[in-house]
Amino acid sequence: MALYHFHVEQIKRSEGRTAVASAAYRAGEKLHNLWDGETHDYTKKGGVILSEIMLPEYAPERFSDRHTLWNEVEQIEKHYKAQLAYSFDMALQNEFSLDENIALAREFVQKYFVSDGMICDLAVHQPDRGDGGIPNPHFHVLVPIRPLNADGIWGAKQHRVYHLDKDGNRIKKEDGSWAFDAVPTTNWGKPETLDLWRKAWADMVNARLEEKGLDCRIDHRSYVDQGLDLIPTVHEGPHVRKMEKKGIRTEKGELNRWIKATNRMIRNIQATLAALKEWLAEAKEILKEPQEVYLAQLLSDVHALRNQTAMRYARGKAKAKKNNLKRFMNECDYLKQRGVLTLSDFEKHLSSVSETVESRKSSMHWKQTRLKELQQLMEDAKTYAALKRSWMK
Repeated sequence: MALYHFHVEQIKRSEGRTAVASAAYRAGEKLHNLWDGETHDYTKKGGVILSEIMLPEYAPERFSDRHTLWNEVEQIEKHYKAQLAYSFDMALQNEFSLDENIALAREFVQKYFVSDGMICDLAVHQPDRGDGGIPNPHFHVLVPIRPLNADGIWGAKQHRVYHLDKDGNRIKKEDGSWAFDAVPTTNWGKPETLDLWRKAWADMVNARLEEKGLDCRIDHRSYVDQGLDLIPTVHEGPHVRKMEKKGIRTEKGELNRWIKATNRMIRNIQATLAALKEWLAEAKEILKEPQEVYLAQLLSDVHALRNQTAMRYARGKAKAKKNNLKRFMNECDYLKQRGVLTLSDFEKHLSSVSETVESRKSSMHWKQTRLKELQQLMEDAKTYAALKRSWMK
């Protein structure tokens, strides 16, 4: 089944992270960080299929070397809370071969990132799934946040736009400093740019799926924007996945298992309700005057109508009748298990189901809030550890 995943985050010193360490991990290499003196060795990391640096035409050739590139990024950023790089994580498709996935990743990065002046450190991963798990091919792109000017010199991340009075003079704040807005020099961090990239990647993948004659598609939109009343899972990350693979149950893993079970329940409820509404609509022609409606009889009548339609139009008539019978039995079982026999019973059941779904949603919102609080605590702990190391030096 085609999968959409497009995640972007910033590599920040304030979170105890460095661009050199991030680059070493993604490329599966050993790199030494001249900024803090740390060496990061990920040469034993498996699953790295390809790693390469893609440069704009005007970028100096020395940036083709990963050690040189990311150490320059570290050195050019002086602040101890500096934002160093954008990190993209995007899912590739099991419907494509490895060569097709690599070509697709390169095409996207060149067309939407490199052509816009971004220096891109690309790494394609295909973790080992020898234990029978689902293959998870994906690629990472690490991009310096600071842009490179056309002359090959590092540019400014932002420039100041001063507040002016009606006469065009600068306005001072209460503390005596000039009032201004810090305006980014690129559009890379804007939400609308991210939306453009997310849609472009979905369009590119879907075009390839169509070329291969496959029916599956991916969608960059959120469940809300798609009109789906489902709950999105949270991103687990490689460390959580390793722990889960070893049988260590994590909070994120538990939350995602709960979300998936809840979504299955919601899908089943929605499918059943849609079917029941369809039956009622089809039954309107049968009902000529107000009376107590027994749903089992309506189901039987609708089942007969479906079989008649299948005999007229379906190519695989036997298969169509078999599917119709299976659907009829599932529908009857659903009603019987819940004691839903009449139309009035059904209306009461709908009300109960709606209350259950709303209760699940409320519980989910609480868990998501709790998870965010825990993630913030983890980030604070990382920052504390980084500051403690710097003090000890």
